[in-house]
Amino acid sequence: MRESLSAVQSSFRSVFKERDDEIRGALLGILSGEHVIFLGPPGTAKTYLANNICKSIEGGTFYYYLLTRFTTPDEIFGPLSLKALEQDEFRRNIEGCLPTAHIALLDEIFKANSSILNSLLTILNERKFHNGKSILDIPLLSVFGASNELPEEDENLEALYDRFLFRYAVDYIQDERNFFEYLTGSSDGFTPSTTLSIRNINAIREKAQDLPVDPDVLDSILALRKELQSTEISISDRRWKKILQVLKVAAVANGDASVNRTMLPLLQHILWTVPEQREQIRKIVLDLAVSGGINTNQLSEAVSDFDKISQSVEYSYDTSQKLPQTVNCKDCNKRFSTVWDLIEHSEKNPSHKYYANSNWQTYNVKDMLGSLGIKPSTIDHSKYKMLMREYSEISERKNRLKQSLETETADLKQHLSDNIWISRKDVDEIILRHEEKTKELYSLEEKMANIERNIESKHKS
Repeated sequence: MRESLSAVQSSFRSVFKERDDEIRGALLGILSGEHVIFLGPPGTAKTYLANNICKSIEGGTFYYYLLTRFTTPDEIFGPLSLKALEQDEFRRNIEGCLPTAHIALLDEIFKANSSILNSLLTILNERKFHNGKSILDIPLLSVFGASNELPEEDENLEALYDRFLFRYAVDYIQDERNFFEYLTGSSDGFTPSTTLSIRNINAIREKAQDLPVDPDVLDSILALRKELQSTEISISDRRWKKILQVLKVAAVANGDASVNRTMLPLLQHILWTVPEQREQIRKIVLDLAVSGGINTNQLSEAVSDFDKISQSVEYSYDTSQKLPQTVNCKDCNKRFSTVWDLIEHSEKNPSHKYYANSNWQTYNVKDMLGSLGIKPSTIDHSKYKMLMREYSEISERKNRLKQSLETETADLKQHLSDNIWISRKDVDEIILRHEEKTKELYSLEEKMANIERNIESKHKS
């Protein structure tokens, strides 16, 4: 299956320029039974791509319709059967309409009116069509939606939009060489080099049910959800559940024994709601593909915060130390010769002021000791234990990332090379980020070692 899918992708890329991600998403949508939305202007080959994707399914039937606000259910689901009406039954003649299709493209899908939406949502969710008194199981593998714009603020349209798991913003061809090849090439009579059978598709889905997921993939998903929540990007629970199943299907189709984290870049095409979020989400997703669920930015911030805390901690004085000269209490005339005597008295009398024999100026106890050149030098044991406990937690996160970066480098690159669902651009960026993260980690490790040495040097048991 992996070789067949790779061959299908290659044949499509030769005709559809700058549509690599859309081709992969369309194929994976079919394999996983999820729906795909293309957002973009007309004339970007959305219909042609969807139609030819259908040709890659052995015996697949394709349905296309351009929706308007005036489209009726008869046009989408089939006209009423006159023979059925003669028998007082409400039933549609669905032949050649959406309920009989394997792949469908609904153009301007967000112009669907309320009379179509309810039936459409049931079809998308359950693959069932209510035809009169009968509930039909339909052969639908995937619906491709196309629109020039996002849905308006309407609860029903937002529910429809949420059913499209894969989302792609399609633009005109940007690269001049690709545009030249498009102008001079011919796509007439294009046929995919390989076809996929529905039997194989069903077998992939069945096998995916029990495929294990690597722990760092689950860690990454949890970290990603938390990160998106902090930026007020809301993802429905239903989408998260579907996402994990898509990753399993992608891994099975790729011939993997489990879902590894090189599948995570697929999430960049699933999690955004508006196109403006794409780059932000892509950056987070690729970082997690490198770090396996450990947010390196948060780790770096945690180290910096810990450094500030450790420097601001009040250190204790060496209480056995003798004072360089006698200190007097202005309020009760007591005299002190050791640091311990002075501190003990100040703790019992916090408002008292002190002066030295050589200087009649009065101070509080801390300033008095400072004027004599005596500074705090140790951390008390309870504060030390608290600091080291927090340091240990940060260090554990750092060590997990270090092990991931150092011991899995070869595996990560091999998995990326073997992954048919990830673009060359993403592969190169993940490897570059991996190298950058390794350098950042060594710098972070050195910083942590300096902090630890500083704390240790100040602490006395």
